[in-house]
Parts: sequence; C-alpha cells; structure tokens
Amino acid sequence: MGVEGTLEYLSDLLSSVKRKKKKKQTQTVALKIRMDCEGCARKVKGVLSSVKGAKSVDVDLKQQKATVIGRVDAKKVLAAAKSTKKKVEMWPYVPYSLVANPYVAQSYDKKAPANHVRAVPPTATITETTMDENYTSMFSDDNPNACSIM
Repeated sequence: MGVEGTLEYLSDLLSSVKRKKKKKQTQTVALKIRMDCEGCARKVKGVLSSVKGAKSVDVDLKQQKATVIGRVDAKKVLAAAKSTKKKVEMWPYVPYSLVANPYVAQSYDKKAPANHVRAVPPTATITETTMDENYTSMFSDDNPNACSIM
C-alpha cells in the first residue's frame, strides 16, 4: 500500500463520515394564554400543534395554561401563540417550595394557581416588601413614651 493507496483509503474514510445535524433537546414550554371558552382552547391547541417539532400540546382552560412538549424553540411557540390574537406570556408561576422568599411582595399574586407563586428574580429580598421601617419603629419597647401615635 503506497502513497496512492493511503490517499484513497483516507478519501473513502472522510467521505463515509456523515455530518450529523445537532438535534434540539426536548423541552417543555409553558404559556399563560387568555382563553374564555372551549373554542378558544381548541384554536390555541390547533395553532400550537402546528409548530415544527411539537410532540404534544396540553391546554388547561381552568388555569389558562398551554404546555408544548417537543423539540421546539420557545420564541417560535410564543410567536405562534401570539398569532391567535390572544393575550400571551410565558408561564410566570413556579411551585411555592422552589422560591427562597415566597412572601416577597412581587411574588404574591391572587391569580396564581394553588401552591404557586409568581417567579421573581433571586435579587428580590424580604426588605423590598410593603412593610416599612417607620411602621415598626412607631412602637418602641425601649422607650414607651416615644409612641408617635399618641
């Protein structure tokens, strides 16, 4: 096997290697969509099912939530949902147990499902609540005559 045979061998080896396309990871995209009736839910499910790479679509009318599972891009799913002319946003709620400070004012939401709070950035602290230092200093155990209310 001379130089010519070696070159032929390397040529065959390189041509047999197929370039593999990187596949997207399977992911779950959850959206909060304003839906009023079963017709709205069917329309949303139909539009989200047509997104390329969507394996399954689950629509929960009670929670106003749509979940898409598959090899999809979150931006494309959001754009497809917005094409229905409905109010759409990414699912803002996380389970109560996953939040470090669930009592921060920004995380409280009356519309949140049971045992869920609104996702807040980790930089939010308890000091950013509606409780003000002035309220706690009105009554002082150290100086009972310093009550500012009387």
